[in-house]
Amino acid sequence: ALFRALGDPGRLRLLSFLAAQPGGEACVCNLTEPLGLSQPTVSHHLKVLLEAGLVERDQRGSWAYYRVVPGSLEPLRELLG
Repeated sequence: ALFRALGDPGRLRLLSFLAAQPGGEACVCNLTEPLGLSQPTVSHHLKVLLEAGLVERDQRGSWAYYRVVPGSLEPLRELLG
């Protein structure tokens, strides 16, 4: 599931962008422009990352905020290590 989730360059960029944000999280509304992707595309990629356990979601009113799950990439590091 990790390899499938990370097999798309857009998802890799999204994961990297989330990890680099102040506080380690960002709203979907703040992800479309810097990544050059449409809102439906960003939402789809976030759903795949969420289902793979790489990000977690926090609903705040009508906005969803995402952040990288701490330690979620460790199994991948061990496999590639």
